[in-house]
Amino acid sequence: MDGPDVELPESVALAWGLRDRPSRGPKRSLSLDQVVAAGIQIAQGEGLAAVSMSRVANELGVATMSLYRYVPTKHDLLDLMVDTAYGPPPRPRGADEGWRPALARWGEGNVAALRRQPWMRHVPISGPPINPNQVRWLEYGLAALRGTGLRASERIAAIMLVSGYARSWATLTVDIAEGAARTGQTPEEVGLRYWQHLATVTAPGPYPAIHELLAEGDEYDDDTDLEWRFGLGRILDGVAAMIEARAAVPAREAGLSGGDGPSDAG
Repeated sequence: MDGPDVELPESVALAWGLRDRPSRGPKRSLSLDQVVAAGIQIAQGEGLAAVSMSRVANELGVATMSLYRYVPTKHDLLDLMVDTAYGPPPRPRGADEGWRPALARWGEGNVAALRRQPWMRHVPISGPPINPNQVRWLEYGLAALRGTGLRASERIAAIMLVSGYARSWATLTVDIAEGAARTGQTPEEVGLRYWQHLATVTAPGPYPAIHELLAEGDEYDDDTDLEWRFGLGRILDGVAAMIEARAAVPAREAGLSGGDGPSDAG
């Protein structure tokens, strides 16, 4: 699909290496990659709140105003930091591989990226994927669903559903891990204490479903990654059901067109 000839936003053109920032004054001593890398280093070591144009400039040993010769705004810097830190997607769907394992691997890659650079979860999503790594992730996600019979809008919706679930799950588990660390406990210890507290506060009350859950004891698995796979599996079940429904439509239409119609013989 050919789109209109439009001018790219400056930050997008910079990200793709399609344009150098025009500059006046002394020759630039840094590169855009160095500026982005410094921002990532600060975010990873001190948290996203520590990232500012002045803080990045100080890290690089330059004046704050000089950073604007490399990146238009702090907002653009954060977008570039996320795109770089997310990294490339996992390997694409193989020639003899089904759509389901390929899309599952894509979803798991999203979780891994956010856990690897947890500060990214605090950067608001400002729009559809347009920077280099984001577009590669989009391509590999869509490629996992090629040949499934899903419409274009359905393929987009499916990968948005998987990526949204992955972001939500990664955020939840990282928040829990960071909260546990602040108390000097492991996430497993926090989880055990939670069940003990829940049993205490619900014991005298009318909570039959919770009592039943607690009574099962060892049958309840507190493995968060198991819960992630359970949720992902249900999402993929839904996608599979839609794919099967799409495949059934041509079969029904073929059956209708191939049957004997009413006879005109008198």
